[in-house]
Amino acid sequence: MGTAKRERQKANRQVRLEELAREARKAQRKRSLWKGGVAIVAAAAIILLLVYTTGKKNNSTASSTSTSSTIGPADSASTVAGDPGTTVASVPFVYGGADCPAADGSSPATKTFAGPPKLCIDPTKTYTATFETSEGNVKIALDTTRTPGTVNNFVALARWHYYDGTTLFRTDTTIDIIQGGGSSPQDPSPYHIPDEGGRFQYSEGDLIMARDAQGGGSQFFFSTGPNTANLNGQGTYVTFGKTTEGLDVLKKIIGLNVDAPSSGLGGKPSRTVTVTKITIAEA
Repeated sequence: MGTAKRERQKANRQVRLEELAREARKAQRKRSLWKGGVAIVAAAAIILLLVYTTGKKNNSTASSTSTSSTIGPADSASTVAGDPGTTVASVPFVYGGADCPAADGSSPATKTFAGPPKLCIDPTKTYTATFETSEGNVKIALDTTRTPGTVNNFVALARWHYYDGTTLFRTDTTIDIIQGGGSSPQDPSPYHIPDEGGRFQYSEGDLIMARDAQGGGSQFFFSTGPNTANLNGQGTYVTFGKTTEGLDVLKKIIGLNVDAPSSGLGGKPSRTVTVTKITIAEA
């Protein structure tokens, strides 16, 4: 009898162990399903967050692009009227490989170039540009500290006599500028150079590089008054010199302004203002 009882107890224990094993397996399956569900929910949440963030970023970018491309008085100093509001971040300046002109100004007048010039100036020296115009002379101290690449480009063009006989063809009293370096804002640049020196704040007497969507080139403009500060929000037009003599001449030229609202570019002088030549002095 004792033996039979022990056998029944053993069988009961075995049944109980199997039941416990089954319960353990069920619990394990439940835990696995729960973990899987949590993982799926978490993954879905991450995907939704990424979609939301990406969409928000794209919307922000689109909004920024739309705003920066708006044509208005504060945008209109660009060389190309069709894309005056383009904002381009400053990038490291890269010099070109075109030949340098003679420093004494003896090089022949040249209007076409294979590309931007190599480094032709000594950035440790000082350079002054004297504009001889039909309204008088303007002297500019060029900034080789902050914008040596832009100064190098301007000096090379001046020494190639690129600017001789060009006009100061545009005036705009809404932003107090006089633009030159060609015969019209639509004149194509012989090449492009990168923006240099970061963002700028503009003030009276600045000599500033005009630009199109690809960057600067040959055209420039003078700031003749406080309204040029309307361009501060962009700050991408590179200031590379300051007027030291002849601010009165610049004010006389801006005083010749005749409005031309339909042009979208302000106006122009009431009579032709010619740049006879630009002389570069090195010290």
